[in-house]
Amino acid sequence: MSTVVVFDYGSGNVRSAVRALERIGAEVELTADPAAVAAADGLVVPGVGAFAAVMDQLRAVGGDRMIERRLAGGRPVLGICVGLQVMFTKGTEHGVTTAGLDQWPGEVERLRADVVPHMGWSTVEPPEGTVLFRGVEGERFYFVHSYGVQTDPAAALRGDTPLREPLVTWAEHGSRFVAAVENGALSATQFHPEKSGDAGAQLLRNWVSTLG
Repeated sequence: MSTVVVFDYGSGNVRSAVRALERIGAEVELTADPAAVAAADGLVVPGVGAFAAVMDQLRAVGGDRMIERRLAGGRPVLGICVGLQVMFTKGTEHGVTTAGLDQWPGEVERLRADVVPHMGWSTVEPPEGTVLFRGVEGERFYFVHSYGVQTDPAAALRGDTPLREPLVTWAEHGSRFVAAVENGALSATQFHPEKSGDAGAQLLRNWVSTLG
């Protein structure tokens, strides 16, 4: 059984992630203890609310350093919602720009849509070679967000790194935005798999199957 820590750094909506992972058979601990974060087979970084607030909460408990250490050692991390957004270079909300964890190039900005927030079920466009979406490529997932990344992190990295380019999944609300990224040890989704029914459960199962 794979061990998963859901990072309890002060962001809301963590219990639903814990329950969803338990339902698919993972051994789950809700904690911000550095030793547990380092030792777990997988780390889930949820996030709700404002980009700047989530970054403040992460840094307050040393979460930025814990995440970077795991990734440097090739240890799997899954970001959810704002947990995806903070993996990018920066986020701009209400005219204020905040530095993110800069694992991927890109800026989180307000969605270009007539109706914001984007709230509800949307289909996604996963790339060839996806692991997260294996078996659920044509399914819908549940989104709740007003901000997103609308540029391609893979294109920004192309030719500048010897590492494999990220696999980017797209969705659309007004315009296209990044719905998920898979990049070695780091994966993340803009939608909430824990609120996405059977499709979300399968996506979590796919991620857990890569652990250990």
